[in-house]
Amino acid sequence: MKEKEKQRRHQTERIEKNKTTTGVSLSSSGGSTPPGGDDDGRTCLRSLRQFVDQEKVHLRCAARGPEELRYVIYRCAFTKVIARATTYRRLLSTIKAEYDEVIVELKRREAGAEAARRNLAASTSRPRSLMTCRRRAEQLRDRISDLQKDTSELQEELKRQKSCEEQRTWIPGLTVAESGDAEALDEHLRHLEAQSAALLDRKSRCVSLEVKGELDAELQAAGRRRDELSAENHRLKVLHKRLRLVCERLEDEGRQVPLEELLSSTLENIRRISVTDDDSRSIDAELFGDEEPTGVDGSELVADHLDRFNELFESAQYEDAALVAARSPGGVLRNLDTMEMFQGVTAPPGSVPPLLLFFQALLVTVPSGVELSADLSLHCVPFALRSGASQLVAHAVTQNKLTFSEPLGDVLTQHAQENPGVADLCLALATLVYQACGQSRKSALIMCRRGLVHSAAEFMSHCTDLTAEDFIWVVCRSPGGLPLLRLLTEPRCGGRAAILSVGGACSALLVDPQRRELALRLLDDFVGRGRGVLEDVILQDSDSSVDVWIHVASLCSELQRADLSRAVLSVLLDQGGTRVLTPDLEGARLMEHVFM
Repeated sequence: MKEKEKQRRHQTERIEKNKTTTGVSLSSSGGSTPPGGDDDGRTCLRSLRQFVDQEKVHLRCAARGPEELRYVIYRCAFTKVIARATTYRRLLSTIKAEYDEVIVELKRREAGAEAARRNLAASTSRPRSLMTCRRRAEQLRDRISDLQKDTSELQEELKRQKSCEEQRTWIPGLTVAESGDAEALDEHLRHLEAQSAALLDRKSRCVSLEVKGELDAELQAAGRRRDELSAENHRLKVLHKRLRLVCERLEDEGRQVPLEELLSSTLENIRRISVTDDDSRSIDAELFGDEEPTGVDGSELVADHLDRFNELFESAQYEDAALVAARSPGGVLRNLDTMEMFQGVTAPPGSVPPLLLFFQALLVTVPSGVELSADLSLHCVPFALRSGASQLVAHAVTQNKLTFSEPLGDVLTQHAQENPGVADLCLALATLVYQACGQSRKSALIMCRRGLVHSAAEFMSHCTDLTAEDFIWVVCRSPGGLPLLRLLTEPRCGGRAAILSVGGACSALLVDPQRRELALRLLDDFVGRGRGVLEDVILQDSDSSVDVWIHVASLCSELQRADLSRAVLSVLLDQGGTRVLTPDLEGARLMEHVFM
């Protein structure tokens, strides 16, 4: 169309040019003849006819019918006539204007008719296309019906073939010849009946797993009760033997010695016997202190210890005073008051601090299996750490000579943060303390701070007391937050679900301004590994519903991460209907109401 318009403009320009040339010739020819003369008029008409004929030939106009070029040629000729006329010029101009208007109106009507024909053709073809589509849909439905019918017939044939194949299977335990022998078949039937009876009899003598569990629990309780009674019996035997020895010494009338000397020698004999005698080999040193003489003698013994302690303490013999306080009868000096006395004094430069001496004496003299009180542990450990005695604290923790508590673990953790040189040792000790007092999430956090991210994830997977909030708490405070988050959100081996729900974790982290970057980096990691990875993560997240993931997408959109929002919503929108998306039954929760 553009080429035709261009050609038409070129031809029109040529006609106008010829018009100008012809007009000049007409004017020059009319200059020698008076206007209105017959010869001049005939010459002008011949010139116009020649102009029209030449243009028709040159432009190849059709002889009949409407033609744009022929209209242009005659319009140019009419214009030349008007230019030559003098008297009727206005009338001819009016006629030419009406002629042009008629031509324009005809063109407009022709264009309208063409548009109407196109609309009619389009409206006529639309029902035809609709009928074609309906006919094609009907054909496809018939084809599907035929395929379903053929499929059902093939399935029935397959079942029939399989049934025949099973019927042709030989009886296990029989040869081909025996399978056709009636006596052999009867013999085999009796053998099978005997086996069935034996199995039923064996089943009647068994109990269910619930009964077995109850019996095991009762057996364990009886075993613990037996151990307790055995320990009590052993303690009573030792006490009886000690009392018998004391009684024998007191009844010995041939020996006249002071009571204090008699008791000292008797206790020494008891200790010697406890080392050599098999029946009393496990006597605890604390047992002697618990059974110290009471009354006047016991008060005098305690008073002697107090006097001795005061003398040593006032004379600045802090090491000996610490040993006396640690070995005091009944532990009367193993308390916070004594600790504050040692804490309130200063030692000469270059010597061990008195409080550290007291702590060492307590650890050396405390019997095995006995722990220092929680207050003493909590006050002595920080001082020992500040004094550089980290190995002493490690010995106390590993030998279970302290009362473990959460504040004690916090003290070790704080010291590790302030002193990088002993950070690993203190964090390891803090892990033991937290595990002993049941602070699993703090134990996992300490592992992460030590760089044991995989060990922390494995530890958290076995802790049944940790909740999703605890996992988020550890991730938010861990220096390796993203690696730990990846380990917690990865599916475990054996087809088990991840330790931490991806949707729940992202939803909790995105609302935290300080931790939302972790969630965004995790989602970027899933998207960067391919759209299928993000889809698998969402579908395997059985603990997060669609509402949780929609909330995650909304939070991503609010954080100007429209790419992540579109990726999550795309996975959700692709899941139509309701179906189980993971091997476990919990996996059905995710898509249970996707845009119903």
